[in-house]
Amino acid sequence: MDFEYSDKTKSMLEKVTTFLEQHVFPNDETYHRQIVDSGDKHHHPAILEELKDKARAEGLWNLFLPDSTYGAGLTNLEYAPLAEAMGRSLWASEVFNCNAPDTGNMEIMAEFGSEAQKKEWLEPLLDGKIRSCFSMTEPATAGSDPTQLATRAVREGDEYVINGHKWFTSNASHPNCKIAIAMVVSDPEAPRHQRASMILVPFGTPGFTVVRPVAVFNDDGGHGHCEVRYEDCRVPVSNLLGEEGGGFTIAQARLGPGRIHHCMRGIGGAEQALKLMCERAQTRWTHGSLLAEKGLIQSWIAESRMAIDQARLLVLYAAWKMDTMGKRQARQEISMVKTVVANMFQTVCDHAIQLFGARGTTNEEPLAKLWAYARVMRIVDGPDEVHNMVVARRELGKYAQLAETAPKPR
Repeated sequence: MDFEYSDKTKSMLEKVTTFLEQHVFPNDETYHRQIVDSGDKHHHPAILEELKDKARAEGLWNLFLPDSTYGAGLTNLEYAPLAEAMGRSLWASEVFNCNAPDTGNMEIMAEFGSEAQKKEWLEPLLDGKIRSCFSMTEPATAGSDPTQLATRAVREGDEYVINGHKWFTSNASHPNCKIAIAMVVSDPEAPRHQRASMILVPFGTPGFTVVRPVAVFNDDGGHGHCEVRYEDCRVPVSNLLGEEGGGFTIAQARLGPGRIHHCMRGIGGAEQALKLMCERAQTRWTHGSLLAEKGLIQSWIAESRMAIDQARLLVLYAAWKMDTMGKRQARQEISMVKTVVANMFQTVCDHAIQLFGARGTTNEEPLAKLWAYARVMRIVDGPDEVHNMVVARRELGKYAQLAETAPKPR
């Protein structure tokens, strides 16, 4: 293992960092003001499209895709520091067309989509002309166990008729969202990992309704977390993504890279929180000294530095293993980083908020939104508890023979 950044990565990282410092960070206020001034919390600010054009012109586009046919041809290990840099801003990744859930949706369309599907939906997504959403979680079933999904797709001739109720359909409020990837039960009698399929549902299809954005931590802004309904929603059979019954397999293919991308951005968010913490500590005087001179604050900063660096190394290891052995062989490491990074990110943000005091809880600083993102990370793409269970089961499996020889209770 060699985690020294390649010359290609160093060059790309310098370009991304320069772009962020010259164009993204200075326009943060403009970005938020354009949304507020529009009177629509789901408004797509003009500054974002301006910066997307600039990023694309500089070749900083679709950096997440390892397939050079569609993306920049970077490995997961090469992309990791770029995603980390983007994670310092909660909206920067969209500037480079590297934003969730579109990244995961593009990945599975590229891998499983038909040529017609790629032409109609993947190409405009790669061009950044449209957005997409992922529709899997349901209010009446456990989101951490997609084998329990209830939304039903019944084939009638050359069409699927979909009926069901979903929520947390990521990105459905975006004004440019044009296509949903719906995870639905196509054969309830099949083995549980072969019951579901993924079907493309274009926006505007009769029977497909975005009911409302669901507020998360009292914020229903942004473009995700929508409640949607499918009521006798008819789409052609040609909208099936991959094979019928292959939905669970595709979901696993999607979630592996998606999880590690979240973690990469989470490291960047934690770095931003630590940066703000250090700056505040060296300028805030209270109770006879600067905050930076107080032992407790120094402990927070030291612990944050160590936790971030440890998490980064684990992410780089997971990325390296994905590149060299494949996503399936890296499942254990992906589950580990998903739990480790989310908890580290939340803790660092919490320390930063506490250091800032009341100001840290307001929109005067980005810390409250960073903390909320970190807290949500502990649930999305699998909650901590499920990943911990998976890690434990695989670890126990290494010593399964001991259970066979262990004394049995009388």
